[in-house]
Amino acid sequence: MEGKKHEDCSITIPLLHSYAVVNSKEEQYTNISGASFISTCFNGLNALSGVGLLSIPYALAEGGWLSLILLLVIASSTFYTGLLIQRCMDTDPTITSYPDIGNRAFGKIGEAIVSITMDIELYLVATGFLILEGDNLSNLFPDMDFDVYGYHIDAKSGFIILVALIILPTSWLHNMNILSYISASGVIASMIIIGSVFWAGAVDGVGFQEK
Repeated sequence: MEGKKHEDCSITIPLLHSYAVVNSKEEQYTNISGASFISTCFNGLNALSGVGLLSIPYALAEGGWLSLILLLVIASSTFYTGLLIQRCMDTDPTITSYPDIGNRAFGKIGEAIVSITMDIELYLVATGFLILEGDNLSNLFPDMDFDVYGYHIDAKSGFIILVALIILPTSWLHNMNILSYISASGVIASMIIIGSVFWAGAVDGVGFQEK
């Protein structure tokens, strides 16, 4: 018997058609290969440690005990927002980035605002790290000035250019497994920094002071 039609619809049309489409999208995103567990640990540890090993103790020493309370507040808010991001991704498996969350919340305008904000943040962070590396390396090697086609480049500017040229190829990597080896070098560098601080305080006679 022919199904009864109402406004170009029929009761013979399967009701789970939209579910099948969503399910196929979920399988599409599930089958995408990513980094392994060990690679993810290396990437996360390198991102969370890094320069914070020295900057956070210095900031706490300058700010006193009240700054420690502020640090705990920031850590708690970061943990809570991380849980919110996880809830968003569990609700919709097609969400893979922050702009996707902005799109689900506020449409195309929200997606554009989040994308622009993230691009500005990443640009400023990268610029800050380049300046930091230039300052540190120029303090370690102050006599590294050179001239190029009549232009004098001081040690700080030269090291900024050198570090940028070394780091730039890593931004073109699309394989997270390869990136984990670079992250491993960052973890090793963090361990060397910790060992150097303990060595200077315990062996070289510098000692451990409040500031």
